[in-house]
Amino acid sequence: MTPLPDLRHHGDAEVRGAAAGLTDLAVNVRTGTPPAWLKARIAASLDGLAAYPDGTAARAAVAARHGLPVSRVLLTAGAAEAFVLLARAVRATQPVVVHPQFTEPEAALRDAGHEVRRVLLSERDGFRLAPEAVPDDADLVVVGNPTNPTSVLHPAETVAALARPGRTLVVDEAFMDAVPGEAESLASRTDLPGLVVLRSLTKTWGLAGLRIGYVLADPEIIEALERVQPLWPVSSPALTAAEACCEPAALAEAGAAAAQIAADRQYLIARLGEFPQITVARPAEGPFVLIRLPDAAGVRERLRKLGFAVRRGDTFPGLGTDWLRLAVRDRDTTDRFVTALAKTV
Repeated sequence: MTPLPDLRHHGDAEVRGAAAGLTDLAVNVRTGTPPAWLKARIAASLDGLAAYPDGTAARAAVAARHGLPVSRVLLTAGAAEAFVLLARAVRATQPVVVHPQFTEPEAALRDAGHEVRRVLLSERDGFRLAPEAVPDDADLVVVGNPTNPTSVLHPAETVAALARPGRTLVVDEAFMDAVPGEAESLASRTDLPGLVVLRSLTKTWGLAGLRIGYVLADPEIIEALERVQPLWPVSSPALTAAEACCEPAALAEAGAAAAQIAADRQYLIARLGEFPQITVARPAEGPFVLIRLPDAAGVRERLRKLGFAVRRGDTFPGLGTDWLRLAVRDRDTTDRFVTALAKTV
């Protein structure tokens, strides 16, 4: 019997403990972050730690950033908390998760007692979403865009086609701010019934340890999520970060970072093209690429011995042991990685 994928395995497991000194291509957090100006803002917020957190300003900043009313915004302790809240609050009897994608949504649903069906996208189709593949009776659908780990960016209208009355459509846009222009985002849409968009500040701004994200949805859904959320779930430093990252200068910096990531990704793909045994899932639009190659598990272990951590792919439903995910890094890091890779394949 084929073992079930470990839904609780995430990229950070590759660089813990003794592996912390490895060059990290396993975690999709932008290197060199958080920037100095953001660290200074967060540090300044520590003077207010005696007071209970007040998310009013941060919530308003997120709403303004997406052109939405405040009633459509809920701040969360990272996007991962939002998956737990949705699993507890949304009354669904036929939940479906589109895979391969981030596994935490399915894990949260299962932990909450839901029986989850999977729609598995195929490499043959470039891991592209076909709305008709989702069962008509699905009353909760979860899809990532751009999708982790495939790096596929689905057209906004393709994802929007999944929305319908009586269905909650959850779109995980945790990596959307790493896409130049965010043209396929549904974050500002208010015309789609049951739409829930999740965003994260972790990836672009290097705030994985601070835990800050948010939900954008109809006010009734926001209220339902808020009722199952603990009191004061987001710390004052995290609220300060959320407000700061929505300011015009920060958005401009994020846009420049997205453009640089796109260029660095193309360079990485070009270097991977030097290996005929490696297949890159394309087109890739996120800050990571998915590759297939013989003996991927062995390659991963040999890379570790040469100082590089990469993300195994077999814990994602729909993938197997011949897949690896690589975070996009600067060209110098890519060149060093390719040198090591040539010794392992």
